[in-house]
Amino acid sequence: MGRRTPLFNTHVALGARMVDFGGWDMPVNYGSQIDEHHRVRRGAGMFDVSHMCVVDIRGPDARRFLSFLLANDVGKLRVSGKALYSCMLNPEGGVLDDLIVYFMNEQWFRVVVNAGTRESDIAWMRAQAREESLRLEVIERVDLAMIAVQGPQARERVADLLEPAERAPTLALEPFFGRECGEWFVARTGYTGEDGFEIVLPLEEAESTWRALQAAGVAPCGLGARDTLRLEAGMNLYGNDMDTTRNPLESGLAWTVALEPADRAFVGREALETVKATGGAPFKLVGLLLEERGVLRAHQKVLVPEGGEGEVTSGTFSPTLERSIAFARVPRHTGAVVQVDIRGKPLSARVVKLPFVRHGRILIDL
Repeated sequence: MGRRTPLFNTHVALGARMVDFGGWDMPVNYGSQIDEHHRVRRGAGMFDVSHMCVVDIRGPDARRFLSFLLANDVGKLRVSGKALYSCMLNPEGGVLDDLIVYFMNEQWFRVVVNAGTRESDIAWMRAQAREESLRLEVIERVDLAMIAVQGPQARERVADLLEPAERAPTLALEPFFGRECGEWFVARTGYTGEDGFEIVLPLEEAESTWRALQAAGVAPCGLGARDTLRLEAGMNLYGNDMDTTRNPLESGLAWTVALEPADRAFVGREALETVKATGGAPFKLVGLLLEERGVLRAHQKVLVPEGGEGEVTSGTFSPTLERSIAFARVPRHTGAVVQVDIRGKPLSARVVKLPFVRHGRILIDL
């Protein structure tokens, strides 16, 4: 038996098919994964993401600490509630985790890390803080749950549950901003390529909030739809598309690395600068659209006509495109067409610019 979120019994009562995910018992779907996918693209769906970990960094050295810990620059965070996406690296430049950090005030930053890496992330953070002799606390918020509500109708559905005085300012949030709403923290962020909110709230309020959202027409959705949605949206999955053996430059995440200002030291910087100084990363992460019948899956071999091989890191059938799509790590000289070895048969795939879909719009040529 894995770890359980406060919504476990609710998922079971709704008939969810439960699976192990990073040591947690989580719903993969409630019936039709494709229907759940379309509900998010066309209306509103919700995901239990309470397995993810909220970590509060508190103390006078919080900003200094995160400036050293993260590859992106928290110096960009000056307005309360502003969020930043970043990778946390090891000294070799490998990705320990990808995360979101929110600036609350100068002595309080809120970080949300992945479920499968929560223990190692917290241990790493605390070790780095001790090594640098910083005045701060790394606080794992085990008292909080998290629900993501996504889709073109998502924000209005959440706003209906807020106190009247909170509705307008919450709906006015710009993307990648959050705000406190009483005991809740509501952020305009997500992992689907659609608009919506992620709600951090007390554990004891998770079930009643889930039920209220469902009554308002928000569809419960599982990990299956979450995966097809994020892949269509061009969003990496930790453990598939990047890990400790790969750096952000070869994982489609160069945009999350801030080498300016030049005097900012951060973990992994020297390794990344060495890669850039010696000609750049030998591999790149690209999108693939399969041109023939078949399904792209992780670990399939990618054959590159220009020479060399790559590998599919994430693959699926896209409900929006009704085609098979994937991310693949391929040699940097890879051109516009590759072949993917599917059960011993090489099938043609086109290299495309990510994302495939955002805000319900198909962004590639089919």
